[in-house]
Amino acid sequence: MEFVHPIKDIHQINRMKKLLIQQSKRDYAFFVVGINTGLRLNDLLHLKVKHVWNGQTFYDFLHVDNSDPPYFLNDNAKKALKDYIFSNHDMEPDHYLFKSQKGNLPPITRQQAYRIINKKAQEIGLTGKVGTHTLRKTFGYHAYKKGVAISLLQKIFHHSTASETLHYLDIQNDNDTVIMIDVNL
Repeated sequence: MEFVHPIKDIHQINRMKKLLIQQSKRDYAFFVVGINTGLRLNDLLHLKVKHVWNGQTFYDFLHVDNSDPPYFLNDNAKKALKDYIFSNHDMEPDHYLFKSQKGNLPPITRQQAYRIINKKAQEIGLTGKVGTHTLRKTFGYHAYKKGVAISLLQKIFHHSTASETLHYLDIQNDNDTVIMIDVNL
């Protein structure tokens, strides 16, 4: 497997989001959920409508595997999912969330997911290696830069050492990371 990089620049993330929403609400939701949850690609592709929405409200947490901690579904992810699901009136609870053009079964393939991400990355001029794993790495990179402890990210990514996680997130020198802990009591 080729080493891919996270998208470190927020402006590039926003440009990708802009292009993706113009292309497809499905593709936009796929990207936004991926970069905001850190889900593995296989788990992301196999999400069903019932995993995120109970028919009335969106869940706050995704439970994809009993061995993993639940994944938080933030407001950006919920909004992207809401726009996508509500624009598809034929979506049922057991339908794959990111369904292919072939109908409700199967979900988009790993290859299609790669094409969606890679094509838009090229369009905005990203020069590093980009692939589907970029979504998970982007989540981890920005979580770390916003002060999430490396030990928590290490647990999410199932890494054995903090240095492995830093390498995975393409962080060579973490000495320049300023962490502001503001409990705002």
